Amino acid sequence: MDIKEEIRNLAKEIGISKIGFTTADDFSYLEKSLRLAVEEGRNSGFEHKNIEERIKPKLSLASAKTIISIAVAYPHKLKQQPQKTQYKRGKFTPNSWGLDYHYVLQDKLEKLARGIEEMTVNFEYKGMVDTGALVDTAVARRAGIGFIGKNGLVISKEYGSYMFLGELITNLEIEPDQPVDYGCGDCNRCVVSCPTSCLIGDGTMNAKRCLSFQTQDKGMMDLEFRKKIKTVIYGCDICQICCPYNKGLDNPLATDIDPDLAHPELLPFLELSNGQFKEKFGMVAGSWRGKNILQRNAIIALANSRDRSAIPKILQIIDTSQNNIHIATAIWALGEIVKEPSDEMLELVMQVKNPTPEIQQEQERFLRKYATDLV
Repeated sequence: MDIKEEIRNLAKEIGISKIGFTTADDFSYLEKSLRLAVEEGRNSGFEHKNIEERIKPKLSLASAKTIISIAVAYPHKLKQQPQKTQYKRGKFTPNSWGLDYHYVLQDKLEKLARGIEEMTVNFEYKGMVDTGALVDTAVARRAGIGFIGKNGLVISKEYGSYMFLGELITNLEIEPDQPVDYGCGDCNRCVVSCPTSCLIGDGTMNAKRCLSFQTQDKGMMDLEFRKKIKTVIYGCDICQICCPYNKGLDNPLATDIDPDLAHPELLPFLELSNGQFKEKFGMVAGSWRGKNILQRNAIIALANSRDRSAIPKILQIIDTSQNNIHIATAIWALGEIVKEPSDEMLELVMQVKNPTPEIQQEQERFLRKYATDLV
């Protein structure tokens, strides 16, 4: 049995859904689009900054010859729904269900590397997941994991686009795999379905317009995006839901999933202290942006679900919160939920001490909405 076959068998044992091999040659063709995205300000800002390192694997491992690409499939439907309670629920998208995929993939890459070490001598490698230098999707495409769809995600016939990606840059000499021979064809559903028109249609996007980015960006969420997130407090997968390759999929669990963390109750979520948030949500992928940004999203989600039971909490935020973004967002949310505010509500909205520009903007919007000249 050759080493490639041995590695494939090992990957199966470890619970890796798909594995592919490609050369450590440069990804020179990416340079133009990567530089253009920076010039046009379309990047999210979360990407690796050094473009040379993104396209040259040997800058990460000098002895690089083969890159081993791995994919771990994950489900996009909850096997068990959370119990109905008195509270409205928000949603984390499926890539943030269960244990943070960075840990899941790092663990599998580490086991794979240790197993390969036992098969060979002088093994050198560098593992990467998401936050590494290389463009995971480009590596996966070249290694035959799947093709890059118009939504920018790697899509395979077996698992659709619901796959976590990672890679090992290695000094092994292994016969490379070929890219898959299927693709999007004429299908344009994701481009048409994207609520913010962030997909360009060639596999690239304006990341700043992506709702997933909007739920992770700090500061005030722009007005045009607030209603579009509906009740999602982290992520967006509309471009995956509408993809024909994802229809009828029943992907295996990558990790255990607690439905109450996947779809958290919104009002209790707003009550969480930093310590409680860390304890409860600290191990899910969506927690990386911290409690404050997700609580801002939860306020928006309550407004979008027209949850009148949230009014006391929203008033409390306006009255007592130390977080100016939460105060401003709560003023907007109040205006979405309340048909006609009482004099007390109007007074509370207008009496915020030392209002920041964001708060002032929402106060003005609130007053215009109710055509009142109370100042």
